[in-house]
Amino acid sequence: MVFDERLRYLVQEHNSLTDRKNSKLKGGNGIFDRYRYPVITNEHTPLFWRYDLNHNTNPYLMERIGVNCAFNPGAIELNGKIYLVVRVEGTDRKSFFAVAESDNGIDNFKFWNYPVVMPETENPDANVYDMRLVKHEDGWIYGLFCTERKDPAAPSGDTSSAVAACGIARTRDLRDWERLPDLKTSSPQQRNVVLHPEFIKGRYALYTRPQDGFIDTGKGGGIGFGYTASMENACIDEEILMECKEYHTIKEVKNGQGPAPIKTPKGWLHIAHGVRDTAAGLRYVVYAFLSDLEHPEQVTKRPGGFLIAPEGEERIGDVSNVVFCNGAIARANGDILIYYASSDTRCHVAATTVDKMLDYVMNTPEDPLRSYACVQQRIELISRNLELLSSKKIIL
Repeated sequence: MVFDERLRYLVQEHNSLTDRKNSKLKGGNGIFDRYRYPVITNEHTPLFWRYDLNHNTNPYLMERIGVNCAFNPGAIELNGKIYLVVRVEGTDRKSFFAVAESDNGIDNFKFWNYPVVMPETENPDANVYDMRLVKHEDGWIYGLFCTERKDPAAPSGDTSSAVAACGIARTRDLRDWERLPDLKTSSPQQRNVVLHPEFIKGRYALYTRPQDGFIDTGKGGGIGFGYTASMENACIDEEILMECKEYHTIKEVKNGQGPAPIKTPKGWLHIAHGVRDTAAGLRYVVYAFLSDLEHPEQVTKRPGGFLIAPEGEERIGDVSNVVFCNGAIARANGDILIYYASSDTRCHVAATTVDKMLDYVMNTPEDPLRSYACVQQRIELISRNLELLSSKKIIL
């Protein structure tokens, strides 16, 4: 009786969650729209992933293999549907990938029955996470992700030191994945590596994030750029830093490319993350910039400040005060869906358009890096607006 009642309750609650309609929130900054509900949470994962549904072996219907959070998805549109390759983290702290699909990309995301079976290399991963999905012009869908392994050079008794590298896999259908060798670079560690969606003079181009340590960037930091002749044995001989970390900014500690850049008439639109340190710990925000169409490593516009920062319940979670994006979709009608996670716990969607984002990146002034200069920027805006008000061309 307890089993049956509890099962009915769990099914009802799960269906209510996955069938729930989402709605835009009013207000905002005019650049993008937030939505009322997260699009993916740990509770969206199927009940049969978490519960033994056999009355004989689980009479109390206990959760056997828990899911702690679901976040940081790669995103892609195929045949009119939206697919997220979600980072799902169990209560054991191990992450894995799983595909969720939706007809509109705003709500009703449903996970496929089974998680992704990601093949291992000869040196098995301890953990894999944060996949960037790219449909490359070579015809493959590539998934680039962080692969984490225990640092073999760690001193005895050190059970936290790790080495981060870029894992690479490719697929045609998101179901069957071919694992390729990890990316090789001269940097000691790599995170947040992203494949450019087009060939550049016959070569594959990648955005990297070189760093000295697993957490600390050291003398590295910033978004790097480099070429490889092949993805089957990807190797970057030279990395240049195209977008550096900067003192007393939203990216003073580190920054990295989010999803693959979006091609627009004015240049490549980049969505990235920036990190600064605070008394409460690291604060992650999402920001944007534009680079040249022919030379995507050359940044042409850097609007000052962040695009998305955590608000309300987004600030609460496993790693608080964080938003992070590694998935975005540009649709044929000009819409952009930005999938951002909050506090390493859940995933949200922000809706905007190519036109809005180009207006934002091209007309928002760059950070002048000094308080005095920032005041001058604001005074200029205030003066223009007061002139409009005094001439009654606009009335507040």
